Amino acid sequence: MAKEPLDGIRKAGPARGKDVLHGQLDWLRVTLACIGDAVITTDSEGRITFLNPVAESLTGWHLDDALGEPLEAVFSIINQDTRLTVESPSVRALRDGVVVGLANHTLLVRRDGTECPIDDSAAPIRNDRNEVAGVVLVFRDISERHKQERLIQDTLSFVHNIIATLREPFLVINGDLKVHTANRAFYEHFRTSPEETDGRMVYDLGNGQWDIPPLRALLSDILTGGQAVTNYEVDYEFPIIGRRSMLLNALKMREPGNQSSLILLAIQDVTKEQVAAVALADSENRYRRLFEAAKDGILILDFTNQRITDANPFICDLLGYSLDQLIGKELWEIGLFANKSESEAAGKELRTKGYIRYDHLPLESALGHAVDVEVVANVYAEDHHVVIQFNIRDITERVVMERKLAEQTLALADLHRRKDEFLAMLSHELRNPLAPIANAVHLLRLEKSESAMQRRAHTMIERQVTQLTRLVDDLLEVSRIATGRVLLRLDRVAVNAIVERAVDSTRSLIEERNHQLTVLLPPEPIWLFADAARLEQVFVNLLTNAAKYTDKGGTLGVTVEEVGHECVVAVRDTGCGIAPEILPKVFELFTQAERSLDRSQGGLGIGLALVQRLVEMHDGRVGAVSVLGVGSEFVVNLPLLVASPEIPLVVSAAARPPGASLRILIVDDNVDSTTSFAALLGAFGHDTRTAFDGLSAVEVALDYLPHVMLLDIGLPKLNGYEVAKRLRQQPTMANLLLVALSGYGTEADRMRAMEAGFDHHLAKPADFDKLQDILADAGVGQKT
Repeated sequence: MAKEPLDGIRKAGPARGKDVLHGQLDWLRVTLACIGDAVITTDSEGRITFLNPVAESLTGWHLDDALGEPLEAVFSIINQDTRLTVESPSVRALRDGVVVGLANHTLLVRRDGTECPIDDSAAPIRNDRNEVAGVVLVFRDISERHKQERLIQDTLSFVHNIIATLREPFLVINGDLKVHTANRAFYEHFRTSPEETDGRMVYDLGNGQWDIPPLRALLSDILTGGQAVTNYEVDYEFPIIGRRSMLLNALKMREPGNQSSLILLAIQDVTKEQVAAVALADSENRYRRLFEAAKDGILILDFTNQRITDANPFICDLLGYSLDQLIGKELWEIGLFANKSESEAAGKELRTKGYIRYDHLPLESALGHAVDVEVVANVYAEDHHVVIQFNIRDITERVVMERKLAEQTLALADLHRRKDEFLAMLSHELRNPLAPIANAVHLLRLEKSESAMQRRAHTMIERQVTQLTRLVDDLLEVSRIATGRVLLRLDRVAVNAIVERAVDSTRSLIEERNHQLTVLLPPEPIWLFADAARLEQVFVNLLTNAAKYTDKGGTLGVTVEEVGHECVVAVRDTGCGIAPEILPKVFELFTQAERSLDRSQGGLGIGLALVQRLVEMHDGRVGAVSVLGVGSEFVVNLPLLVASPEIPLVVSAAARPPGASLRILIVDDNVDSTTSFAALLGAFGHDTRTAFDGLSAVEVALDYLPHVMLLDIGLPKLNGYEVAKRLRQQPTMANLLLVALSGYGTEADRMRAMEAGFDHHLAKPADFDKLQDILADAGVGQKT
């Protein structure tokens, strides 16, 4: 059972003592319940015997619940900084029998886990034998005090921070003219320290550098007269920091708590301001000199009424007005704008935007002379009011140069047009002799009894014709690339087949140079939405480049694979490589580099530029890596086909069997081309006729009634377009298959041929395989 807190009170007697004791206990309980501090008592074993109401409130324990509980269970305290449990002062008071004073930074942990700061102390309770019979613990909630202390501390910190951030130095000087205190700005500004400053005579600071006669006079006046001094100017050469211009402000005051005099001395260093003022004056002088000497006209206008307030000599000479004549006028009155409304519109725009510019503005002088000028106007503040500055530049010479440049641009455009026409004509003239040569090569191929030397000769001719044809094609592509006239015919195509055709097209060159070629294709087709012919052109160019710049016996490789959402085609070679300075420009038009001394294949520097343009038109990209002397790799990335029911499936046609024998009329003013085509087609079992001008072509056609007509465009007497139109008007020619064979091979040429009534358009020298496909289609259903 818990012991009474005053168990050791001496009893007066068996009955009376008991009454007295209970009376004292009741009195003590009432007293403890009424005091403002929390009180807890324990027995000699440290168990709770009493809590007053304040203790119940602070700990969260009711007396009935706390009786007999260990003190640590009810009164749990921790250090507010370390959060570690603190030994209760009652433990020491109980153990050592001494009074334990207040603890610092202590938090009471209430029964519900909340915390509050407290002050606490404990004293032992002794019985009549002077033995420690228990402990009385007194503590109080000091939350409000903490709050006030924090508020005071915050206030002091706030004031200290304000003083610390003052940019101007100041001193507090006592009546003996010794430094009472100084702020940090003083120490930093005058390069001193508190140890060298505080408590020292002001005139002794800095080894006597503050012994300034004007300062002595100022402090003497303050001490004797007591009047405040403001903006007292002092200019002095300090040995450490140099010459300083200062404004001193001093005030005499009494030190709190006594009658001692203090002088507050505020120091404002205005050296920079004075230097800036001098600089501003110099700048204004320089501005005025520039204003007067400027070779551009300058007008200054008042922002409110937009009338001229100042003008420089150049604009006066340009306009033919004196300065007095310009002052007060509006811009339209001096010929800068045609009328008052235009002038007001410019002013409105200036008020809105603060800036306007006119690249070409006619200006009329006082004598009526028109001058082309460039005008730039800005709004800015000057001496606390807003002005408008117009800068006016005479651009008469520039206008003359611009006109010349425009004329030169037109001349260049005309030259560019004539260059395109020349290239087209050159291509046409080159294609005409190529056609009979190509036909002759095909005829030689049909010869079964040729010797080995003849075989080598016609193979050589075939290879060179192919190379020359590609050069002619590349020559035409220059203008197409430059003007964006490369058009795509997009279909669903398999890249595997395109690469195979490209390899076949370059095989003769590869075999000639004895290269080892490796082609790795995936087992399943990779589908693209692309122009098969243009992609074949891309891979042919890359393979041709690889073969040209790889020594004989070298290795070429082509890989096709699907990576993510792209098809990746890589063309590798073990050639001479590309120099590092050339590699970044390798896809630019006309870029060429002699990568080996024995280049056997020529080039125009067009192929790779065309490759990049065509790949980008397919939403792809192409890149090159190379090590000089080791080889190169060109990688083409193309987006895979996105499945769509609207995209048709294009399948490469299988080799066709020979069609029926056809009546074919061949028309060309180049006799070699005409006769060679007739011989070649005749060798394939067709019946042929020839004509060499447009009028003859119409007559022969109406008499011969051909199934197919191979018709040149550039014919004498009647061109191919007119021949086609006349024949299409004849009922007997309704089923005639018209094929244009032309040295003009642009897209525009093809479209014009289709409009004239042609069914097909082939550029010279015609691809004989394509021509056979056309004839095979024409032969279906024809009678021999």
